[in-house]
Amino acid sequence: MKNQFFLYGEKEIDHLKKADKRLGKIIDRIGPIKRETVPDLFTALIHSIAGQQISTKAHYTIWQRITSELSRITPEIIDALPDEKFRDFGLSSRKVAYMKSAARKILSGEFDIQALATLPDAEVCEQLTRLEGVGQWTAEMLMIFSMQRPNVLSYQDLAIIRGLRMVYRHRKIDRTQLDRYKKRYSPYASIASLYLWAVAGGALPDLRDPASSNRKTNIHRGKR
Repeated sequence: MKNQFFLYGEKEIDHLKKADKRLGKIIDRIGPIKRETVPDLFTALIHSIAGQQISTKAHYTIWQRITSELSRITPEIIDALPDEKFRDFGLSSRKVAYMKSAARKILSGEFDIQALATLPDAEVCEQLTRLEGVGQWTAEMLMIFSMQRPNVLSYQDLAIIRGLRMVYRHRKIDRTQLDRYKKRYSPYASIASLYLWAVAGGALPDLRDPASSNRKTNIHRGKR
């Protein structure tokens, strides 16, 4: 299957560069960013639950086991799969329960996953967090990396906060500051997020974190 990436172009970049000259310089230095997406929202949900509270390497290994065994990832397949098979993949009983709960709610009609595409961001996030095992951060990452919603800036993501500190030279970022930056980036805060993640991950070695030069943040993890 061909890899798919978060889509953005000159329109979004031009807007961000005009809206924030400091971020614009960061964008020019880093250049285009390609981040993979998982277009099927249920597959993305299972992928996200599998990766909670573990390292990126462990997540990759588990996901390879799942995708090697299953030709497709659908609510029907997840619901029917024996718990023992999930444990063979390396998943905890709690994660298995989350996955099966989501599958059964979709199959019963209790949760209409297709309807999310028609809802505004706040309602999408509210609906997703009603699922067991899905918190604010997971919902926001699904909105970016599956639904490709263009205007998400997560306060729950530690690397986003670190990137903001590094770009704007703050020792601390509170919710009011983040909301101010999101308003500045809107309606393309998700694209700004890509660059903040890149900065937090060390894309520009000359930029240091004013809060702690020794702090390391995994760019793929925030609070669940």
